[in-house]
Formats: sequence, C-alpha cells, structure tokens
Amino acid sequence: MKRRMTSILVAIFCGYALLILGGCTWQRKLLYHPARFSPADADTLARERGFLPWTNSKGESMGWKLSRPGQAAQSVLILHGNGGAAFQRDYLAQPISQAAGAEVFVLEYPGYGARAGRSSLHSWLRAAEAALGALPKGRPTYLVSESLGTGPAAHLAHRFPEAVAGAVMFVPYDSLPALAQDRMPWLLPCFFLRDRYRPAAWLKDCRQPIQFVIAENDQIIPPKFGHRLYASYLGSKRLEIVPGAAHNEAAEQSAGWWREVFQFLQQKEARDASTNRLVRESEDVDRVISTDNHESVGLE
Repeated sequence: MKRRMTSILVAIFCGYALLILGGCTWQRKLLYHPARFSPADADTLARERGFLPWTNSKGESMGWKLSRPGQAAQSVLILHGNGGAAFQRDYLAQPISQAAGAEVFVLEYPGYGARAGRSSLHSWLRAAEAALGALPKGRPTYLVSESLGTGPAAHLAHRFPEAVAGAVMFVPYDSLPALAQDRMPWLLPCFFLRDRYRPAAWLKDCRQPIQFVIAENDQIIPPKFGHRLYASYLGSKRLEIVPGAAHNEAAEQSAGWWREVFQFLQQKEARDASTNRLVRESEDVDRVISTDNHESVGLE
C-alpha cells in the first residue's frame, strides 16, 4: 500500500513537472496570437481601411499610418494587443484622426501581419523604440495602447519621457507575471514566465498625463489589474470604467470621446507652453533692463 501510494505521488509529480515544462516551452504561443498575411494581401486590406504603408528612413516596414490633409499638429502611436494585425486597428485610428487632427501610426509587431520576425518581450520593446524614433520630429507624440500593448507603451514613457507627451491605456495591467499567476496559478508562471512585462514598475517615475480605460466585464484582464496600475501611477491621470464592456469592447470609442480625452492629455502641454512663454518673456525683460543699465552707465 505504501509503495503504491509512493508510485502515485511520483506519477502526479512527474505529470505536473511535464505540465509546467510544456507551459514553459509553449508560453509564447499562448501569449502571442498574430494574424499573418502576405505583403500583397496586407497592403490591400490596409488600404481598404484608409491606411498607407509606414516605413522608416531605411525603407523598412514599421506598420501602417493614417494621414489627414494638411499639416498634422501631433502624432499618435498605437501599440495594439496580442491578437490580430496592425491594420485591423482602424476602429482606433479613424476616430483619433478625426478628433485630434493627428497623423496616426500603428506599429506592426515582429511576426504579425506581413512583418518578419518572432514575438517576444525583447522584440516588442525594440520594435516600439524603433517606431517612436521613426515618427516625425517637432510635434507632440501620444501613445495609445491595448491590453498587452500596455507593456511597450509603459516602456516608451519610461525610457523616453521627453518624447512622449501622454498616453491612453485600454484594458491595462500592472504586471504580466501577476496577471499570469492569477489566470493560471497551477503552472506557477510567476516563476517561469519569460516575457515579464511590468508596466507599473516602468511607469514609477513617469509623470505624463495618462487616461486608463477599464472594461467592467473583462474576462481576460480582470479589472483589478487595471485598478492597480491606475492606483500606482503618480502622474496626472484619469480613470474610466466602461459599463458592461468585455475585453475587446472598451477601445471602440467615438470621435467626440477622443476629443474630450485629448483635451485632458494636452493640459500639460498647454501648461508647459505657457511656462516656456513666461520664461521667454522674463528673459526678454531681463535683457531690456540689462541694456538700459548699461546705457545709463555709459551716459554717466
């Protein structure tokens, strides 16, 4: 009986070990769900949604862009979630473009759409950095993220605070290891997860205005993880909970909604511009006083 019980325990342990090993081996397949297209198909489908190809200075594909006639006042970089492809985010890009007069760029992650490569924390963060660097200079840049894209957005806000004027984060989370542990506790992902996105830690020293949007009935990223990120953020912030919304429903908002959001995001920009104007005016006054004093001394 004792020997039989030992055999059963050993079998259970071995089975559990194999389960954990399988989870470790296949975790990126569980985490990333790209939609793949040929370059020709991706181009056709993207243009049907109003997008044009977005390339960097070397001609390398970065994703898609939506431009409006005339000079854009700002840029918006969309960092989407772990499913689909970049051109499928027209429900974000179109109302943003209408509301903000912005040029909208949607990053295509490695291994998504027609873009070559494989998805991982390293490749996503590196692609996000390259995308930010490829945006037009001389105008404010805002980030819009969905779901897993919260990680790259938080990384950019932390790494390049002067380049990021603000952000909107849909269905966000504070820590991917904590989220994975909550969703699959039997696999102990907090110990074995390879791609450890940590938005709360990356945003710790950031102060840009951020709007956090949580889906009330989110079954993929439970609302508590978005509440934790919002509570931990020390910069200018707003929280909106979309009543009755599921995970994939919170980001579909109207142009009117986006106009109100950009009014919030641009408050800091307006304050900074006012401060800079006052500083310049003060410097002009100082120069005038200095010149007058110099001329007075010369007259004596």
